[in-house]
Amino acid sequence: MATAEAHDHPPAGAPSRAKVLLREPLVLNNRNYSWITNKIASVIEEPQPLLWWILIVPSFFLTLIMVGCFTYLISTGVGVWGPNQPAAWGWDITNFVFWIGIGHAGTLISAILYLTRQKWRTAVNRSAEAMTIFAVMCAGLFPALHVGRVWMAWFLAPIPNSNQIWQNFKSPLLWDVFAVSTYFTVSVIFWFLGLVPDLATMRDRTKHPVKRTLYALFALGWRGGNRQWRHYEIAYGLLAALSTPLVLSVHTVVSFDFATSVVPGWHTTIFPPYFVAGAIFGGFAMVLTLMIPVRKIYGLQDLFTMKHIDNMSKIIVLTGTIVGYAYLMELFIAWYSGSLFEFDAFKWRILYGPYTWAYYGMFFCNVIAPQAFWFKKCRENLWVVMAVCMCVNAGMWYERFVIIVTTLTRDFLPGAWDMYHPSWVEIWSFIGTFGFFTMLFLLFLRYLPVIAIGEVKAVLPEADPHFNPKLKERDAVVPAPTYDGDYEHTGGRAAGGAVS
Repeated sequence: MATAEAHDHPPAGAPSRAKVLLREPLVLNNRNYSWITNKIASVIEEPQPLLWWILIVPSFFLTLIMVGCFTYLISTGVGVWGPNQPAAWGWDITNFVFWIGIGHAGTLISAILYLTRQKWRTAVNRSAEAMTIFAVMCAGLFPALHVGRVWMAWFLAPIPNSNQIWQNFKSPLLWDVFAVSTYFTVSVIFWFLGLVPDLATMRDRTKHPVKRTLYALFALGWRGGNRQWRHYEIAYGLLAALSTPLVLSVHTVVSFDFATSVVPGWHTTIFPPYFVAGAIFGGFAMVLTLMIPVRKIYGLQDLFTMKHIDNMSKIIVLTGTIVGYAYLMELFIAWYSGSLFEFDAFKWRILYGPYTWAYYGMFFCNVIAPQAFWFKKCRENLWVVMAVCMCVNAGMWYERFVIIVTTLTRDFLPGAWDMYHPSWVEIWSFIGTFGFFTMLFLLFLRYLPVIAIGEVKAVLPEADPHFNPKLKERDAVVPAPTYDGDYEHTGGRAAGGAVS
């Protein structure tokens, strides 16, 4: 950041000029309200680029493959998957925890950054929220099918039934049901509420009768009046406050699946904060993985700027460092505890187990690769950013695989040890969920505004009530202060101007 003075030595009698803090604008090239509306709406209104069609077709076929694999699983039984004794969990729960983690960045960007008034969130919150919903949809498939008789999964809900079957409320697996379903419900409501003003914009712009009817239906009669905006902002703030604890609670509850057990390698108190940091870490990497290509394809460089990428890269290196600290503390506690079983479980993971390749791949992708973001040149190079984000995406899946598989395959009794190998049904089911996720995100790009139009406009200098277009920020003039202090005490804003 830089400071600038209009004149080092102003002439006698001239009003003193204040130092203005010049921040990098969140919308480049002095774009106005109409340009923002037209640009974001054009993503929907104009024909989709060729790359969109190149991606949507294989995504659709991968989704069909996923449906076919799940149909085969339901009709045949869970034996077509690879889990055995003692590895009763394999890729199914690994994929579940992976996808739940991907969905954490959406709530963090939308809720916590909103409450802390971080204006840079406005360019990425809509896509991150959509990513959250699609990732949770992918995650929910695996535990529902893992139970074997998926048509009996409704017994997980605590509702009266003719068999008088009640759930074991002491089980963390049931806590998962409540946590994930609550998280999904609140995320959908939060996402939809943010869409309402933009749906009204699309309703007023589109000429297609069917689209106009659907946009009008979901816009809920929005007209943009002062009373509507006031109620909207109150509701949005309340939902943000309600969603904030979910960021911490959901993956904490997921970690209880492991931490409340007595299995060596799982029974540790570091899992809740470790899982939350890892989920935010992986979620931000996935947001960048999606939005950097979208930014290029649709020409959104003025709205999703290098400033946004820089901030998100800093969060990735922060959370990646926390995850690396958790990895080292796991090793230290396993040694310091004096527990033979605990220490042997980690030696099995790192030194002489058959899955050491997964551990070292996890450590490189999650701890070493993100350290490149300490350097600004790396954060400004989109190829480097994409490479690191891809490493993080792979590393977070490796992490869940290491936690689940390497722990279960080597239990207390050597006679029960066995190897786990995923079946072709598991492999293609997982690949199919990527197709399902990509297809949903592409359809989101096609029919809904990828960036929140109203929220981006709010970060423009024109949105400030003290904005005066006749004055430049650098030449803004304020009366000389009558107190002994610096410019920070004036609120950081020059009279008649605004700092973006």
